Amino acid sequence: VFCLHVVTLVKSVLFHRRNPLHFHFITDTVANRILSSLFQSWMVPSVQVSFYDADELKSEVSWIPNKHYSGIYGLMKLTLTKALPPDLSKVIVLDTDITFATDIAELWGIFRKFTDKQVIGLVENQSDWYLGNLWKNHKPWPALGRGFNTGVILLYLERLRRIGWEQMWRLTAERELMSMLSTSLADQDIFNAFIKQNPVLVHQLPCFWNVQLSDHTRSEQCYTEVSDLKVIHWNSPKKLRVKNKHVEFFRNLYLTFLEYDGNLLRRELFGCPSQANPESVQLQAALEELDEDDQCYDFRRERLTVHRVHLYFLQYEYTPTEDDTDITLVAQLSMDRLQMLEAICKHWEGPISLALYMSDAEAQQFLRYAQASEVLKNRKNVGYHIVYKEGQFYPVNLVRNVALKNANTPYVFLTDVDFLPMYGLYDYLRRSMVQLDMAHTKKALVVPAFETLRYRLSFPKSKAELLSMLDMGALYTFRYHVWPKGHAPTNYAKWRTATTPYKVEWEPDFEPYVVVRRDCPEYDQRFVGFGWNKVSHILELDAQEYDLMVLPNAFMIHMPHAPSFDISKFRSSSSYRNCLNTLKDEFHQDLSRKYGSAALKYLTAQRTI
Repeated sequence: VFCLHVVTLVKSVLFHRRNPLHFHFITDTVANRILSSLFQSWMVPSVQVSFYDADELKSEVSWIPNKHYSGIYGLMKLTLTKALPPDLSKVIVLDTDITFATDIAELWGIFRKFTDKQVIGLVENQSDWYLGNLWKNHKPWPALGRGFNTGVILLYLERLRRIGWEQMWRLTAERELMSMLSTSLADQDIFNAFIKQNPVLVHQLPCFWNVQLSDHTRSEQCYTEVSDLKVIHWNSPKKLRVKNKHVEFFRNLYLTFLEYDGNLLRRELFGCPSQANPESVQLQAALEELDEDDQCYDFRRERLTVHRVHLYFLQYEYTPTEDDTDITLVAQLSMDRLQMLEAICKHWEGPISLALYMSDAEAQQFLRYAQASEVLKNRKNVGYHIVYKEGQFYPVNLVRNVALKNANTPYVFLTDVDFLPMYGLYDYLRRSMVQLDMAHTKKALVVPAFETLRYRLSFPKSKAELLSMLDMGALYTFRYHVWPKGHAPTNYAKWRTATTPYKVEWEPDFEPYVVVRRDCPEYDQRFVGFGWNKVSHILELDAQEYDLMVLPNAFMIHMPHAPSFDISKFRSSSSYRNCLNTLKDEFHQDLSRKYGSAALKYLTAQRTI
């Protein structure tokens, strides 16, 4: 949740800014991983990002009892003179629930208005909290008048270090805690008690730099025209439900940045070309090397596109199993397949890693969908990773790789989101991995794939039931009508009576769904849209001498859906099909270079087709 708020705040800052920026984040290891991968893949010019480990700072503030919902993290603003680099002289400190309506440089400019003594810039509190009359026996911490809100702070670090800030705030906190026992508003209580003792140190900012929208504020008295506003602070856990005559305006501003296309923020700053990071320079060089007259130019360009990635978009919790046989279901999807998620969760109880290819606005729709679903809300072992849309093709293998790389178990089940695994498959696969000694051998376990053309299917409870549905025509072997080659090598005739796993040989165009160790090769990202994206992966597994073992009591069923946009493009465009052939040839050549003579069989197989 913290990361979702941060992204909206960052978008609003980037949208208005005209200068290079340096963000400093104090995070735990999870948020660090999410945000560092997001910024790396976002590639916004003239932006630097630094991270500081919150765990190392906890001991500085963990002695302070705090009743505020921000917990220990709310108190960490007190530690910034110590946490941030000693050569950093000034910093703007922001809560995550802030939205900017102007260039942050204007706020930075206020440092110039500080007198020699002033070290902290704050906006007056717009609620009556510190006046102490909200309810009977309400006893707030001491504050100067209405007190100050610490959602937006200008900190003059250099001067704070000089006056011994660290010791001063500690003494203040220790003294007040003797009678107050705990903080109610985290760092804000301690800042206010400190300012009451040292009023000359504070520079009061105009109230439009922190318009506070919680239930008890007088924020409307702060401004006459909404056009005067600079910063909106949603300092209420109820976010969009606060009462204010301009709440629609505020809500729309917030929602605009929530759903704003972050790719648009990658534009260069006018007059700042020197700030380009090395990755963008390399990327630019690679793009310039492409031949625009090449009929596959669009495909090659797609391969160089860097997609923004937001890992763990929703809360994720995973506890490793005692033995080393845990397995993650890995799949990718776009908005039109969302309805499959609940069914998959009901069929597979193990961990899941899903990469979702979406725009910013679709990601918010997905968030609302997941929050409204009882099934998805109750499943914490599903990692949802957003890959943001860009370019004209669906980068299917790149999206698959995001899901694969973020699986946390030793084994992965590589599938597609429109398949429902049989009930109990998770446990059956874990038993099979032990029986087949997958920890010490190179095996890919094939889960036979079937399909139904019926939208309402009573799902078979066993292999026997599946076979009778197959005989009655309620089910078919997967792609039997349109692409039998893709799954024929599974040898369905043998599977009908098999009771033990059996080995099958690779054949051209074979694309089964498999269980492998997580360190298997990644998918080849030159294949985008429709065609050859899974085939190339199985081909490489075979080149690496994985044994393909079909499991006798496993199955999965493909559920019907409308055809994807990419398959329609493939069927209607001859240049698309020609280009796919060119990419296949290049893939084969690369495979031969990588695996030597062992890979020649793929070339000859390709030529005889």
